[in-house]
Amino acid sequence: MENFGIGSWLQRRRPKSGAKAAVIAGPRELSYEQLALRSARLANAFSARGVGKGDRVAYLGENDPSFLETLFAAGLIGAVFVPLNTRLAPPEIRFQLQDSGAVVLVHAAALAALAERGSAETAVRARFVVDDGAAAGAGDGAAEDYETVLASGADTAPDVPVGLDDAAMILYTSGTTGSPKGALLTHGNITWNCLNVLVDFDFAATDVALMISPMFHVASLDMGVLPTLLKGGTVVLEARFDPRRTLELIQQHRATTISGVPTTYQMLCEHPDWDATDLSSLNKLTCGGSAVPMRVLEAYERRGLRFSNGYGMTETAPGATSLPAARSRDKAGSSGLPHFFTEVRVADPLDPEAGPAAPGTVGEIQVKGPNVIREYWNRPEATAESYTPDGWFKSGDMGYTDPEGFVFISDRLKDMIISGGENIYPAEVEQAIAELDAVGSVAVIGVPDEKWGEVPRAVVLLRDGARLTEEQLRAHLDGKLARYKIPKSVVFVDDMPRTASGKIRKAELRKLTRTTGQPQ
Repeated sequence: MENFGIGSWLQRRRPKSGAKAAVIAGPRELSYEQLALRSARLANAFSARGVGKGDRVAYLGENDPSFLETLFAAGLIGAVFVPLNTRLAPPEIRFQLQDSGAVVLVHAAALAALAERGSAETAVRARFVVDDGAAAGAGDGAAEDYETVLASGADTAPDVPVGLDDAAMILYTSGTTGSPKGALLTHGNITWNCLNVLVDFDFAATDVALMISPMFHVASLDMGVLPTLLKGGTVVLEARFDPRRTLELIQQHRATTISGVPTTYQMLCEHPDWDATDLSSLNKLTCGGSAVPMRVLEAYERRGLRFSNGYGMTETAPGATSLPAARSRDKAGSSGLPHFFTEVRVADPLDPEAGPAAPGTVGEIQVKGPNVIREYWNRPEATAESYTPDGWFKSGDMGYTDPEGFVFISDRLKDMIISGGENIYPAEVEQAIAELDAVGSVAVIGVPDEKWGEVPRAVVLLRDGARLTEEQLRAHLDGKLARYKIPKSVVFVDDMPRTASGKIRKAELRKLTRTTGQPQ
């Protein structure tokens, strides 16, 4: 084949693992042979409708085989895949479709109204609707049936020349400040990231990866799904996370690997079915977003399980560091060592151009390697601002290394609180508060203060049936943290705003507690 990008992976895997299950989604099971054939047909259907190399093909839907078919079909013809977050509002969908210039939108029937409104006044000239059991809705006659489109394509996979430097995906960042930016991942970025995963997490052809996080987020797709398919394993797709259902699927499919954020793992170990579920098949539990609270770590250790924590971002495709499961206890709180083919350094805060900071010194984390993007889509200024003169990507995250080179994340640079000239890193305070059994989740934010400029505030969601007072929380922190780090106010909430991947939306918390100190 002349195609050396990710689009060719199924065709290369086809003769090696043809009859083996590649994807399981509810009652559906697709072998590598079937998934490769369907992707080839869809690629030819795209071509017949004028989609060519470099054109953008968008997808809007939950975890479903059609997501992967669209991804691989686009890759076969050198088109660029654009996954869209299903939680976005129509104007946000429209912005990403306009910004990417997508010409085709594949979407779930349940999201037909969002797709129709979001694609208005964009370059989208064709919409294909996937039957997910939901009615497409009135006024959606412009969308073609996905299965009909796929069946119209020829069986022979096209062989368009695609190199590792060619564009593979545009993934939009969360856009917490200003409009989202499209991170342009090349086929090489994704391939090298998958190699890092295979090396550092020992993926095998016998692995069964249960995906409970949405594939439109790069962590689920590039750290779980694609490495598994590259190696010839089986991917089990679940549209939404539900702890009871997840435990059931682990036992049913003898899942070997799952991934999520600390909240995901906490909800699993606190579910009534936890003790009765057979978890003996699990051997890889990967976690990102923040450090795993000690009580959650201990709950899994009692079942003979350990975590591989990690750190990364969309711009690193997304892996930057990983903590070996064997070091989860003695290096608790660390995000680990740089991935095998990736370099990570902490810039000297006094002179960022001078090179890495000494161990223990907090500075900006910077990343370099073949998995790091080279640009943002149509954003030359943002691209230029994101790299040092010697080519390191500036993460915007603060952290430090210990004498052994293990990386510890302090916080986002923009989330750092400066109180009376002292730097406060919320992650450190959050980790201390999370030690309390009553705390379900916590976020620490900065709020204005006339005397100190800014002071920390803790926003706390209690576990069901638990009780905790502000005084008890402060007493727990007294002696553990410097006085200036202890939150000056505590807000107890009934719900915690989160992204689709489970991360807490701190910008939203700041808005909710800005005036009265209580959610409005």
